[in-house]
Amino acid sequence: MSNPGEADATAITQTSQLAAWFAAGCKPASEFRIGTEHESFGFTLNGQHPPRYEGGIRELLDMIGADEGLTPILDRGNPIGLTGQNFSISLEPGGQFELSGGIVASLHETKAEIDAHIARIHRVAPKLGLGFAPLGFHPTGTRADFDWMPKGRYAIMRAYMPRVGTRGFDMMLRTCTVQANLDFASEADMVRKMRVGYALQPLATALFANGPFREGKPDGMLSNRAYTWLDTDNARSGIPRAVFEDGFGFERYADYLLDVPMYFVYRDGRYIDVSGRSFRDFMAGRLAGFEGQTPTIGDFADHATTAFPDVRLKRFIETRGADTGNPAMLLAQPAFWAGLFYDDAALEAACELIRDIDYDTLITLRNEVPRAGLDIKLGKGTLRDLGRDAVAIAAEGLRARAQFNAAGEDERIYLAPLQAITEGEPTQAEYWLGRYLGAWHGDVSRIFAEAAL
Repeated sequence: MSNPGEADATAITQTSQLAAWFAAGCKPASEFRIGTEHESFGFTLNGQHPPRYEGGIRELLDMIGADEGLTPILDRGNPIGLTGQNFSISLEPGGQFELSGGIVASLHETKAEIDAHIARIHRVAPKLGLGFAPLGFHPTGTRADFDWMPKGRYAIMRAYMPRVGTRGFDMMLRTCTVQANLDFASEADMVRKMRVGYALQPLATALFANGPFREGKPDGMLSNRAYTWLDTDNARSGIPRAVFEDGFGFERYADYLLDVPMYFVYRDGRYIDVSGRSFRDFMAGRLAGFEGQTPTIGDFADHATTAFPDVRLKRFIETRGADTGNPAMLLAQPAFWAGLFYDDAALEAACELIRDIDYDTLITLRNEVPRAGLDIKLGKGTLRDLGRDAVAIAAEGLRARAQFNAAGEDERIYLAPLQAITEGEPTQAEYWLGRYLGAWHGDVSRIFAEAAL
């Protein structure tokens, strides 16, 4: 989750400024870039327990910061992340370790930064008796097993979550994701990409499913992370209907955000709890505790980070529907979306591919995919058939980008895991279930060593 955002103190006097804030993200295709964020669970090498903040995560941040000369991110004096040149490391509420990678031109650079992050973990974490495993849902831990990270916004969310859903604490403590951040050229380009992104999120959830265990045993799910999101906070998550309605654009998305309940206002280094209240009231000078005050663009930018739809619009587009996974899958996720989004012919083909998936069908897919995965019936085939077509389109898009590594390979190499899955190979979740029923003899704890980065 994001750290406090931009410090733009421009007063908001009319809603058109909000649409303009999004529009400022438009850039020519020649300047399109790729950003990848991914999370992993820490575990103690002795016992495979979630690490504590003191005596574990805090020391890890200190050691990495000192080792690499990184700048600590502080919250009330507590280190809660690190910033480097073109990347940052942050903490999710339960201590999940997140790399927010650089803004890069090609997936080959993404691979290099993932390799560097894994090397970083190998260099430092074992000295503290820690390892890290990229899994979509924690396979053994209960909610009580986790230490809450000392981040102000998390304290507000922790108090608010039980009021709006039954699985909010699971989302905060026991899930990990990988997401791609991608650019748009215009409002029309944004609309096409948002619609393709939303329509294919259930497919992405199925392809990247990597969370089949809950508290030490299978529970019938392939993605417990996706299942968790079905009852976390539906006022700020899921699939907004407005995206598929006529007239959708920057202004309509801003209007959607104004109806997402607030969490906080950030002032003077403090998160002030306004959870459940309205940004519309804030704009009208009626927000309790801030009567007569005018919000800033920075306030709105922060508020935009507290909406958690399956695809999120900022000044770029975040695709958020996938479980985190092994290094090959961490690369496959941005490869899939860059292939679909960053070539005009591929994007047009993707628009045609989703043409007959209406909103109600999409909601049904989203509800069923955590359990059924790629076997869900869709039209005359299954979600796996849709996946085969979508991955083929993405491959053509990456071929057209013609971005080569030192060995002369283009970015299509990063789609190999998805091509195998759509041709019938097991997903990560299915693979782990096979290990549980076979070589592990029912001992889920063995996943930590095998999944470790």
